[in-house]
Amino acid sequence: MLERTDKTIFYGSLAVLLLLVAPMLVYSQESYEFLLQLKMAIENTFGSIYQYLTVIVMIFILWLAISRYGDIRLGDGPYHFNTFSWASMLFCAGVATGILYWGLVEWAYYIDMPPFGLEPRSTLAIEYAATYGLFHWGIAGWAFYCIPAIAMGYVYHVKKVPFLRISKACEAVLGRHADGVPGKVIDILFMVGLLFSSGTSMGLGTPMISASIQSLFGVTESFSLHVIVILFCAAIFSVSVYLGLNKGIRRLSNFNTVFAFAFLAFVFLAGPTVFILKMSLNSIGLMTQEFVRMLTWTEPLTDTRFVEDWSIFYWSWWIAVGPFNGIFISKISGGRSIRQVISGALIFGSVGCAVFYCVLGNYALDLELSGAYLTTEAISLGKAAHAIPNIINNLPGGQVTVFLFCLMSVTFMATTFDSTSYALASCATDRLEAQDDPPSWQRLFWAFALVVLPLSLIYVGGLDTIKFAVLSSALPLIIVYILMGLSILLNLRNEDQVL
Repeated sequence: MLERTDKTIFYGSLAVLLLLVAPMLVYSQESYEFLLQLKMAIENTFGSIYQYLTVIVMIFILWLAISRYGDIRLGDGPYHFNTFSWASMLFCAGVATGILYWGLVEWAYYIDMPPFGLEPRSTLAIEYAATYGLFHWGIAGWAFYCIPAIAMGYVYHVKKVPFLRISKACEAVLGRHADGVPGKVIDILFMVGLLFSSGTSMGLGTPMISASIQSLFGVTESFSLHVIVILFCAAIFSVSVYLGLNKGIRRLSNFNTVFAFAFLAFVFLAGPTVFILKMSLNSIGLMTQEFVRMLTWTEPLTDTRFVEDWSIFYWSWWIAVGPFNGIFISKISGGRSIRQVISGALIFGSVGCAVFYCVLGNYALDLELSGAYLTTEAISLGKAAHAIPNIINNLPGGQVTVFLFCLMSVTFMATTFDSTSYALASCATDRLEAQDDPPSWQRLFWAFALVVLPLSLIYVGGLDTIKFAVLSSALPLIIVYILMGLSILLNLRNEDQVL
């Protein structure tokens, strides 16, 4: 069964996962206090590095797209998937359940603690609260997916290297060391980073689904309910994972995309349509006008911790989850040019996220401003997950609409598990040709291994714990991003010499 498995990467990643999870389960309270202190230390020491990397990555990717290198195709022959299926898989893998959670409530964290020293709940504070989510889920974030996608896609589809590993994407810089200890360390860091970043999405999505079930059926919220929810999702995605990329993940992603945007259309039409239109256009204008300031604001003269708690958290999340999406995007992008991959990720990704934020976020904001439902009050009581079904319950249809939202949340989590376990299995597989899938048993194994970390984060508790998981797993991957960027340049320079 292990004949196609890279045992060093497989067992190394599993050992790190167990070493990190075991103390959290045994010493939950002590772990929370320790992780909180460590989170602040990382933010204070390395926070600006995340911001600088975000600026550099975005500029580099935009240059790559408009340069002559954008015409280079990742492999010969027709597209491996039609554009709708490709965009659906790219989007669903990239956003996870986080887009549903944060799309509805992120503004509520900003309205009373706004950026730039604004007065809480002032007109400009409300405008920025509705805008910052679009910024955090916009092109600056999606650019992080493009670096590993191009680096990996080039060596996999153009150079025909039969390995979907981040170490191979760095081979132009590392040389023979890509197959040695440095390469193994990079791949293990990637897998641990993916487990942590995916664990954060599931750590947010699981309580949201549990709260929806509690609202629908009146069951008591408990850790056992979280376990049942996440195992139910595991059962769904295990079937899809076993079916493979074309039969499983593609079909589930297509269904999820159609279902999600149909739900958004319902919220848009049934909710405060005029307010959503006005606030959305206002947010787009404000972000366009202030994009550079938002991107480069480091809060050097004040210490509200807005930048550390939100912008740096988001950039670290994109960094941590980026290599996974890079592997996944490179696998599904055969036949497409570098420019198509970059423009697809930036446009389909950022526009899709903007639609979620504009419709769901502004609907919830309207409830707050009108006094129909106070999301900020629920958050102040530590009930953010419970606020979400209550917001949805204000739509026509009531509990039926909550049920549909719950179903959509489950399918989003399932697609995340799908693509994540596929990428983990691909990295731990010894050899993987372009037309092959990783072994089914490995996909199923990693699918259920993914259950462990989000449950541990939920058990320890607190949004700060989830943020720490992202920050810590992203930190060593900053070096990997630099290596991948240099490898892209070296490979493209060699392409010039060949031509």
